[in-house]
Order: sequence, then C-alpha cells, then structure tokens
Amino acid sequence: MPVKTPSVHPVTNGKTKLDRHTKIEVGILGATGAVGQQFIALLANHPWFRVTWLAASERSAGKRYGDLAWRLPSELPDDTACLTVEALKTGASPELVFSALDSSIAGEAEAEFASAGHIVVSNSRNHRMDALVPLLIPEVNPEHLALLPLQRKSKGWSGAIVTNPNCAVMPLAIVLAALRAFQPKRVLVTTLQGLSGAGYPGVASLDATANVIPFIDGEENKIETEARKILGRFVTDSIELHPVTVSATSTRVPVVNGHTESVSVEFEKVPTHEEMLAAFREFTGEPQQLQLPTAPPKPIVYIEAQNRPQPRMDVERDGGMVTHVGRLRPCPVLGHKFVLLSHNTIRGAAGAAILNAELMEAKGLLH
Repeated sequence: MPVKTPSVHPVTNGKTKLDRHTKIEVGILGATGAVGQQFIALLANHPWFRVTWLAASERSAGKRYGDLAWRLPSELPDDTACLTVEALKTGASPELVFSALDSSIAGEAEAEFASAGHIVVSNSRNHRMDALVPLLIPEVNPEHLALLPLQRKSKGWSGAIVTNPNCAVMPLAIVLAALRAFQPKRVLVTTLQGLSGAGYPGVASLDATANVIPFIDGEENKIETEARKILGRFVTDSIELHPVTVSATSTRVPVVNGHTESVSVEFEKVPTHEEMLAAFREFTGEPQQLQLPTAPPKPIVYIEAQNRPQPRMDVERDGGMVTHVGRLRPCPVLGHKFVLLSHNTIRGAAGAAILNAELMEAKGLLH
C-alpha cells in the first residue's frame, strides 16, 4: 500500500521529489502491451512512484515479466523484470493503478478496480466521455478533478477513475487552451499519425510502407468530442462542454513515433500573429508551477524554422512531453493555421497518465 506523503513536496534541482523510501507503490493493468511497456519505461527511477505489481491477460498471467518480449529501446528495469504477471483481479494490487488496457476489456475491468477502492489512472477510451470522469490534461483543466467526489457518490465507488485524452486530441486541446482568450469557434484538423499509435503488432508492413492510410477507426469522433469536454467549464456538479466545433480527418503515416496535425482555427476575437505567438510561448499551468517530475518546462514549444516541427527531429524533446507548434500563418478560410507535433505514446498516452497521477498526488487526492 502507498505510504502517505506530505501535501507540499520538497524541491531538489528544480523538480519536486519524495524521499526514495516513501515512494508510492503502483500497478499497471495491461502491462505487456505497447503503452503498458511505455509506463514501465517512464516509471523506472521515478522519484514518487515505484512499480510493484503487473497485470495482463490470461495468456501472460503467471509468467515472469522478464521472460516476455520487451519491445522498447530502453532496458527493462531489473526490479520489474523479476515480477510475476498477475491476472486482472482486484485485491492484491496497490491502491494506485495505471491502465493501458485494450478498450475491449477496459470498461468493465477499470470499473471493478475503482469499485474495490483503487485509483485508476487510465489511458483507455472507455470512460473518457462519462460525465462524472475527469478527462484530464493538468495544464488545461485541473479543476475537473472536482468531479471525483461526485463520481464516488453517484457510482458508489470507494476508488475512482481519471482518464487522459486520445493521443491526437492531446496536442490539439493543449494549443486551443493556450488560445482560449481568443475564443476558438471552429477548428479543422487533419492528423498524420505514427504507427506506434496502433499498438503492437499494429498496421501490417505492406499496408504502411510508402503509404498513407486515410482512415483510423473511431479516431475522428474522439477528436471532435473529447476536445469539447477538456476545454469545458466545471459548473456546480458537471462539465459544461466548450462550444467549439471541431472537424477532423485522421490518417496513418509511415512514422514510428509522433502525431503531426495540420490545424486551421476561426476565433470569435481575432488575434494578431504576434498575439498567437505570445500565447504559445507564455502558456503554462499547474504542473509547471508545482514542478511536477514529468512536466516539461514549457508545455508548448514554438519552432521558427519553416520545415519544422518534424517527428524525426523534434518528438523526443523534454522526454517526449512537449507539444510542438510551427508554421503559424494566415488561413484564407478560417483565419489562422499551423502545424502541431506530439509524441503519441508518451505525451499522448503513458506520460500523460503519469502526469495526471503526479498532479493528484500534489493535491492530496491519492490517499
């Protein structure tokens, strides 16, 4: 079980951290998949959290984790390799669990863990649009965590579920949040999404090589709906959806990591080019103020070069937690357009969930 920590953490070398002897034990649901492995890699040597429990499907349960295929370039941590993979059952797992479960089983499994008293910080899509579940980006809508008491009361759970957005929604919502003062009205976005977003083994090589696939099942609807919830206001006991209208086209491209997005935006209050640049560069949030371990120093980095951002050159900046913006220019249809880039399995998945848990710990919500 986790050891209780102070609500205000000491700061060392510009980052908050807990003494290593008081790290919070965490579990990972879906530990053998692509996002599950990314959780393990990002949590290695984390100053606040320590992985002590892993769970996956029946075909992996009972096996030593180190005997299963490890597909990331980083080394599998020794203390994780020796763990035995457990079945997806409540009881033995730590209070805090990260979920990388496939959507085919995540909905029911996550609800069972929350009902049993676990805090489930999920990357899965199943509960994102539940009116009582925070769809959280800590720099954008930390106030949505106020849903948790309402969630517990309504559902009768002693635990809770908090979700992070779809990997393509993440950078779009962050940038629109930076531009909220100008009241985004209509958004047109085309995504060029990396292959790792499809998991492992993902897209067949003959389909992906030297090709663009102009369809990703369910992706466009997520972009169009999740952004409105994230940007919405917490009002009394619910989230009032943002009025912005988003139209999305999603494509899969032969890039390993990184989702690139071409975005056009119309605003109620028309900003100048300089005002938009200032909004990108000045944008910050609670993770930066609290100096959370996984938070990038700047959530948005604007790149001046006309041929950037590019996945190969930019996507790993600041541990893959940055949203990159470039090519800001006039749009003859909607007013302004630009290009986004974000690391889909880090900022768009495992890293996002870890940052959510860090914010919850800093606010005293994990105990």
